Amino acid sequence: MRALTRGVLEDLRMVLERDPAARSKAEILCTYPGMHAVWAYRVAHIWWGRPPARLAARILSQLARRATGVDIHPAARIGRRLFIDHGTGVVIGATAEVGEDVTIYHGVTLGGRAMSAGKRHPTLGDRVMVGAGAKVLGPVRVGADAKIGANAVVVTDVPDGAVAVGVPARLTGRAPADDRDPVDQHLIDYMI
Repeated sequence: MRALTRGVLEDLRMVLERDPAARSKAEILCTYPGMHAVWAYRVAHIWWGRPPARLAARILSQLARRATGVDIHPAARIGRRLFIDHGTGVVIGATAEVGEDVTIYHGVTLGGRAMSAGKRHPTLGDRVMVGAGAKVLGPVRVGADAKIGANAVVVTDVPDGAVAVGVPARLTGRAPADDRDPVDQHLIDYMI
């Protein structure tokens, strides 16, 4: 229980750092559905690790989906400090793996392309940003520090630090190391 409490406090600090609209920990605690979904996932994931509790884990994940609009399968593996901004319409499949300090915007799908057993969902490295409406499909790997543009459809691997935009997604360059928003410039370049 202490680990969950520490995780929630860490998440609250993280949102204050990453979201300029966040004004207080109380506001985040009460009004951020993406965080509520992540916290419910954390409990469901613990239960998923205990086979007799798997049904309870799935029920909790479905209650969280109804309450938040975010569907995270309890078997997914998610690192620390995941920030799901706005949340509505996010889907994270059962075999998805998400690194630490990842930011996912609304309408993102980390989904499969086949109904076969085994690894069928994506793996996101640390510090990945996935833009609104993007779809990352199949057992692809998105490398650390990569950026996926809004509404992109990613069906092949994305190297560390790359920026991917379009349908199907294509690589447009490297993400800058500073705090500038690399996706905005790459989307402008892509549209010209």
